[in-house]
Amino acid sequence: MELAIIAWLVILLVNACVDHENDNPDDHLEDSQKRIPIINYAVAKTYPHDTNSFTEGFLVHDGKLYESTGSPEDMPRTRSLFGPVDTSTGRIDKKVEVDRGIFGEGICFLGGKAYQLTYQYGEGFVYDANNFKKLGSFKIPVKEGWGMTTDGTYLIITDGTNIISYLNNSDFNVVKRIAVTDENGPLMKINELEYINGFIYSNVYGTSTIVKIDIASGKVVARIELGSLVREAKARYDGSMELNGIAYDSVRKRIFVTGKMWPIIYEIQFQH
Repeated sequence: MELAIIAWLVILLVNACVDHENDNPDDHLEDSQKRIPIINYAVAKTYPHDTNSFTEGFLVHDGKLYESTGSPEDMPRTRSLFGPVDTSTGRIDKKVEVDRGIFGEGICFLGGKAYQLTYQYGEGFVYDANNFKKLGSFKIPVKEGWGMTTDGTYLIITDGTNIISYLNNSDFNVVKRIAVTDENGPLMKINELEYINGFIYSNVYGTSTIVKIDIASGKVVARIELGSLVREAKARYDGSMELNGIAYDSVRKRIFVTGKMWPIIYEIQFQH
């Protein structure tokens, strides 16, 4: 009996050693790398937002908050506007309006000009940044126009896939592309963009998430989960739709977010 017990103990010891040898520390490292961190945020202030505004572009330029909107065919009260937002009322001071069938999308300012994408029209528009006189148009070199930002050198656009494209603002040719990925692979529906301190932040269309993207690798390195703001917006106005819009005031270090038809613009704070 004692010999049997000793033999059984030896078998247990051998199996434990084998299991320990097979426990590869690289496996644990890989698992930890897959856990993309969540960025904590705080709401600093709120402002009204026009519930007729189907938000497509959102940015701060020369200290003013600008917005561009789309005009879905099944939402007749919407208009495709582009202009500064009156933060006391939430309404856009219209500088540009495009026809309903064209459908305005992302916007940015670069080199004394303002640029505006359109959804499926195939053309973008160029305006004088001071008086908003139309200077011309350009062929959008992707299937659809979604979000837009700039790093101070290039126009940076999205098309509803996981690809972010960099364009020259002289000939509008694509100079490089970034494929955005997270722990599950390609991250689709990258939408409204903001360039902040060397990273691109993007809304993921249809979700309450903003992702922080490493522009060198295309990898998502952090997330901001804004589900509580989405729920609050819908509680205040049941016509509120998707989260869409992130704007960075680089001078006063303020960040604004909103959504399509939301009644609120949130000024939020987070480490960036």
